[in-house]
This record gives sequence, structure tokens and C-alpha cells, in this order.
Amino acid sequence: MTTGSRTVTHTDDFGTLADGSAVRRWTLERDGTRVRVLDRGAIVQSVETPGRDGTRAQVALGLPDMAGYERFPAPYFGALVGRYANRIAGAAFELDGRAHRLTRNEGRNHIHGGSRGFDKRMWRAAAVRDGVRMTLVSEDGEEGFPGRLDFSVTYTVEAGGALRIACRATTDAPTVLNPTNHTYWNLAGADSGSALGQQLRIAAGHITPVDAESVPTGELMPVAGSRFDFRRMRAVGAGYDHNFVLDEAGDGVAAELYDAGSGRVLTVRTSEPGLQLYTADHFDGRPFGPCAGIALETQHFPDSPNRPEFPSTVLRPGEEFASSTEFAFSVR
Repeated sequence: MTTGSRTVTHTDDFGTLADGSAVRRWTLERDGTRVRVLDRGAIVQSVETPGRDGTRAQVALGLPDMAGYERFPAPYFGALVGRYANRIAGAAFELDGRAHRLTRNEGRNHIHGGSRGFDKRMWRAAAVRDGVRMTLVSEDGEEGFPGRLDFSVTYTVEAGGALRIACRATTDAPTVLNPTNHTYWNLAGADSGSALGQQLRIAAGHITPVDAESVPTGELMPVAGSRFDFRRMRAVGAGYDHNFVLDEAGDGVAAELYDAGSGRVLTVRTSEPGLQLYTADHFDGRPFGPCAGIALETQHFPDSPNRPEFPSTVLRPGEEFASSTEFAFSVR
């Protein structure tokens, strides 16, 4: 059921966690796009959109039950990742002269909010116009981060069927914040195998190159003449887990993904300065094989708290963090 003027929203049960917590699923539908979001992890569980022939397919990698998300947490399928997406070197940073030590959950480093980040939290959900808003409180010291954080993410389906993800937050003490949504896209369909044949364009003239631990070196490397040059659309290929420095933010197109077989096009616009391209090479078939989806994670840069030359991720009392990303669907 769709409507051209408003998003149709309803909820249903999505099972229970091992600790007995009941999980609800919110379905948002408008102009051919159907999005399903869970109140555990603020997970985008499903995105369905039509192809050139009008057939609607699931184009986001998701799992059919809550047991699957508990069994395979590491890929962060569709989750809202925080407090800090990507890596912080040495699981530590200094802010205003004070050292903060974070949870080490990738070797000696911190990644994606730690052992119990936003992706593993139960969120409070409420309907809003054209979608759902989910909120949580991250207490001072959680995973090592300073300050109590009041955080919300709002999922809406806009006119034309675009999925918009908007985050807001305030804090009672200086802290750092860098959330993202970790959906994997396969425009041929989530069950179609590798997504590497799909075409990608990223509006980025530089990347932040990384060391052997996938932590930025602090440089900005031009993409010209390298395998990182996606300024013109081309097949994705394997071997990417890198932050691209976007040339345009705000209303500019950050990235575009195209599947020639179905004709589906995904256009990404964001307020954020970076985009992490991750091709999921290490998926082992449980439940998806290598490169079954492509993550386009809009974000600030990895390890910014230790890199003053990068755009700041510091949030202070009296300020409001705000970010938005739109995933728009069309056919060609």
C-alpha cells in the first residue's frame, strides 16, 4: 500500500532477543519503496524498490529473524553505528588535555562504538510524519566515551521513495561523535550473489590512506591514476575498506550506484564530509558470500579525534550535532 502524499507506517513483532527483550519492526512505504527498521540497533532490516520492469526486490542485506542478528553481529547489517563509526587508533584520544581510553575491539584499536555500541542497544521508537524516530541515552563513560549523550535517528521515506536518515545529538560534557548507517546494498537483489559487477561513482578527488591496521596515516591522497578513482562510473571491484573525502556535501551527489541488469540506481546525498566504501570481501557465506553487498557509509573521517588536521568530530555542551543522508532510488 502506498500513497503519493504521505508515508504509510505500521509495526509488527520481530521476535525476542536471548535476554527476552521484545523487538518491534517498523515498516515505512511510499511511492514504490518499502523500508523496514528494527528498534534493536536501529537496524535497516529491509529496503525494497522496483527495477526497470516494475518488479520490487530487496536491495539491502538483512536477516530474517533476530537470532540471525545476534549470531552474526560483526558485519553490522543495516545498523546505526556509534558513538564513533570506523576506527580510533590505540582505542584512545585526548580532548581538552584529558586522556580517554576506549574499548579495544579490533586488535589494539576501537571500532564502531565498541563491544556494546549503538548497534546492540534497544532504542525507544515513536512514529513521526513520514517515518519513525528512535532515541537512546549513552551514559557518561560508556565504552570509554566522555559525557552523557542524548541521541536520535529519524528514518523517513520521502516523496519519490527516497530513504532519509537524520541524526541529532546533545551532550553534557565535551565528547566526540561520528555515527553512520551500515547498510550493505546490492541493487540486483540481496540474494543475487556478488555485487561487484555493479557500477559506482563517488564524488571524491582524495582518500585518507591507511596503514596495516586500516587506520588513516593522516595524509590526503589524490585518487587520480589509482584504483580509488571513481569520479567516473565504473565497476566496483574488490578490496575496498577506505574513506573517500567528498568533493561536495549538502545537496551535492556524494555517490551513485547502478545495476545494469535491473536498471536500479541508488543516489546518495549527505551532509557528511566522508564516505567509507566497504566491499565486504571477508564475508564467508554465513549468511552472505564475499562481496554480496557494498557499504556506502557516510561519515566524518576515521581517527579524527587523533588527527587535528581532519574535520572535527568534537561535540560540546550547548551545541547540537546534526547530520542527514538520503538514499534515493530510480531506474535507468
